[in-house]
Amino acid sequence: MEKIRLQKVLAEAGIASRRKAEELILSGKIKVNDKVAVLGQKVDTEFDKIEYNGMPVKAENKKYYIMLYKPEGCVCTLKDELDRPTVMEYVSDIHARIFPIGRLDFDTEGLLLLTNDGDFANGITHPSKNIEKTYIAHIKGGHVSQEKLSRLRKGIKLDDGMTKPAKVRLDTIYNNGTSLVEITITEGRNRQVRRMFEAIGHPVIALKRTKIGSLELGKLPYGKWRHLNPAEIKSLS
Repeated sequence: MEKIRLQKVLAEAGIASRRKAEELILSGKIKVNDKVAVLGQKVDTEFDKIEYNGMPVKAENKKYYIMLYKPEGCVCTLKDELDRPTVMEYVSDIHARIFPIGRLDFDTEGLLLLTNDGDFANGITHPSKNIEKTYIAHIKGGHVSQEKLSRLRKGIKLDDGMTKPAKVRLDTIYNNGTSLVEITITEGRNRQVRRMFEAIGHPVIALKRTKIGSLELGKLPYGKWRHLNPAEIKSLS
């Protein structure tokens, strides 16, 4: 059998996306034939013994593509070092090694994708794809000026650099001095939407992701999941 790159094997086994698999290799957590693996290494899955944290790695034949309505109050990791609840508790009835594609903050709810297809995950998260993510932000401030909305649309300076232009629409103004704003971005920086609104003086009270690309959260119940259909998978590939 022709040898293939180790990070591809890890991705196809549902361990992580290819990019994350490279990080695992560099951290020394992957072994091939009882030796610490190196980046760029190729393996024969029929004869080489591959281990992740001492556990054997076996390729998954069946691919899973899941959308979850992530509740607030949980993290998007397989296991949390602080012992906080993780999104994996909500998909525990899926008997396959799946992982979250990207992240939503601990206190953010909404649409989250999970899979065991590393190539699919990498395609969605890679910056070159510019896949749009849409959020509904409940923010402080009953009046958000057009000047401030324009700053978000043009790109705003954060401590890690300028953001790309965003699509922004003021949705609802409440009598209690708060507002709902719909915002669509193509990046995935840490707590980016919250930091963008903080930068214009309108801190986020609550945040919900409603769309990834053309895929909508729709009427999926809070804390529940469903499989993506073939058309939905194709639209994100």
